[in-house]
Amino acid sequence: MSTGTVAIAVVPDQRVGTSLWELYELSIAAAVFGVPHRDLADPWYTLRLCGDAGGAGVFSVRTDRGLDGLVGADTVIVPSVPDAVVDHGEEVPAELVEALRAAAASGARMVSLCTGAFALAAAGLLDGRRATAHWQHTGQLAARYPEVLVDDSVLYTDEGTVLTSAGATAALDLCLHLVRKDLGATAAGQLARRLVVPAHRTGGQAQFIEAPVPPADGDSLGPVLQWATEHLAEPLTVEGLALRARMSPRTFHRRVRDAHGTTPLQWLLQQRVARAQTLLESTDLPVEQIGDHSGLGTAANLRRHFTRTVGVSPSDYRRAFRPTGLTPSGPPSRDR
Repeated sequence: MSTGTVAIAVVPDQRVGTSLWELYELSIAAAVFGVPHRDLADPWYTLRLCGDAGGAGVFSVRTDRGLDGLVGADTVIVPSVPDAVVDHGEEVPAELVEALRAAAASGARMVSLCTGAFALAAAGLLDGRRATAHWQHTGQLAARYPEVLVDDSVLYTDEGTVLTSAGATAALDLCLHLVRKDLGATAAGQLARRLVVPAHRTGGQAQFIEAPVPPADGDSLGPVLQWATEHLAEPLTVEGLALRARMSPRTFHRRVRDAHGTTPLQWLLQQRVARAQTLLESTDLPVEQIGDHSGLGTAANLRRHFTRTVGVSPSDYRRAFRPTGLTPSGPPSRDR
C-alpha cells in the first residue's frame, strides 16, 4: 500500500486561460488526491500543482511551483493540453514535454486525462503503448502519433507505469483506479461512495459514441442487476436473470451490452472478482471460502479469474491490501 506525491501539470492556453474542460478534469484529480481521507489511508497523497498559472481567461489556478516540480513526484498527471494543440495542430509546449520526460526518467508513474494524452505522446511516453483520450479526439491523436496504439473504446488504459483516460468523467474512473491500485478495493469503494459515483464503472466509452441508450422503461435493468450483486454466491445464469427481468435472453444480453459495454457473463465476473477483493481485504477467510462467497467456485477457479482480472494472485493481493491489525471476521450474513 502506498500513496506518495501526486503532481498535476497546469498549462493554461495563453489565449483563453484555464478552460472549463481543463478545470473540470484538473478538479477531479485534485478532489481525489488533494483532499485527505486519513481514515482510509494515513498518510494520504500529497498534492502539487505545477506550471504556469497565467492566462487571460475568467478562471485562474494558483500553482505551487513551476513545471520542474513534476520531477521527483511519484505520480504525474496531465489533465489536458491547450485547446490550440488539439484544434489547430499546434505543438505541445516544449517546456511541458521536457518536464514530462524528466519526470518519467526519474521513475514517476505518468498519467493523462483526456487531451493530456497528446502531451505524453509528444514526450514519446506512449510509443508502442495502448492509450486513449476523449473519443472526439482519438482520431487526431492516432493521426499525429502513429506509434501510439490508440483505443477509443475504453474509459482508461493501464500500461503499468503509463496510464491514460478518456475525457470528462472518465478522468474520475482512472483516478479511482489509481486509488484501487495503491490502496485496495475497499479504500477506492469508500472514496467512490463519498463522491457518489460507482467504484468501478463497467464498459467503455464506446457506449457513449453512438446514440444514447433509450430511457429505461418498466423492465429496467437496475433492479435485476442490484439483485444479482446481492446474490453473487448463488448459481446465476443469463437465462435466469433475463427471466427475472422479464426479458428474453437475447434482449437481456443486448440491454446489458448497451448499458455497460460488456456481456452479462463478463459483468457477473467483474462483480464476483470485486466481491473477492473486498473479502480478501476485510476477512480472514481462506481462498476456498472466498471462492464460494463470491460465486467463483473452487480455489483454483478463483485464482485463475482473479489473477487474470486483477493482475496478481489472491494471496499477493491480500498481503498488499489487508489492513494491519484487522480483527478476524467472516463474511456478512447476507451476500451483499
